Amino acid sequence: MASAPSSTSRIHLPDTARDLVKILVTGPFGVGKTTLIDSVSEIRPLHTEEHLTEASAQVDDLDGVRDKVTTTVAVDFGRISLPDGIVLYLFGTPGQERFRPLWDDIAYGALGALVLVDSRRVDASFDVLGLVEESGLPYAVAFNAFPDAPRHYTQDQLRAALDLDAGTPMVTCDAREANSSLDALLALVQHLIDRQNTVAATESV
Repeated sequence: MASAPSSTSRIHLPDTARDLVKILVTGPFGVGKTTLIDSVSEIRPLHTEEHLTEASAQVDDLDGVRDKVTTTVAVDFGRISLPDGIVLYLFGTPGQERFRPLWDDIAYGALGALVLVDSRRVDASFDVLGLVEESGLPYAVAFNAFPDAPRHYTQDQLRAALDLDAGTPMVTCDAREANSSLDALLALVQHLIDRQNTVAATESV
């Protein structure tokens, strides 16, 4: 397992930075996107959070996230430097349908997406997965390990529930833990590298 740097340990890019990569951290409302970026970012993360109000309760589905009191209304942003000069710029997307118009702007220029899923409410992820697939972005799926999440589902059952392609990486992570979050991001990065190598090999034939 790779080790994540301590939060806010760096401000400036390291001299070894070579490949700057934009990554989306996406998923439904209340799945842990802000928490994951907080846990792994080497700079102080940027957040655009607001308190939930009675008015928003009329349009946001709070089923399964009744204890949530804030929500991202534009974007979360963090950064993490990996070995071999790879630097990930992490852009967390809002999870509610009412922020759908922001999706194309936030996704522009991204090379891939990490889709967070809550196994207590898998169906809440369908719309976001649809957006990612429509955009053509390669992605990996990470089940955020909430304390009361069901543990009896098998990997095959979870993959079937989301109708995932066999080649789509699927991992479990704890968004509160830096190393766990980093491992989920590394699964996505490896997927992107493998795809790039496959394309390069095909073009060389």
